Amino acid sequence: MTVVVTSAIITCPRCGAATRAEMPTDACQFFYTCPGCSVVLRPLAGDCCVFCSYSDQICPPKQTGGTQF
Repeated sequence: MTVVVTSAIITCPRCGAATRAEMPTDACQFFYTCPGCSVVLRPLAGDCCVFCSYSDQICPPKQTGGTQF
């Protein structure tokens, strides 16, 4: 059985603020507002969500090998 990590540290590419955030387990998160500078992050081209683009973990749907939501 695969252990799914649901917490990640997301780092803002603009100001460098690193914040622990909970990842949704049943969907990909497309937007994230940085608490440091208020910029709205969006996934990079080819990524399904902001966690796959800017955090130290991939999103739960990818961890389990599921399809993108």
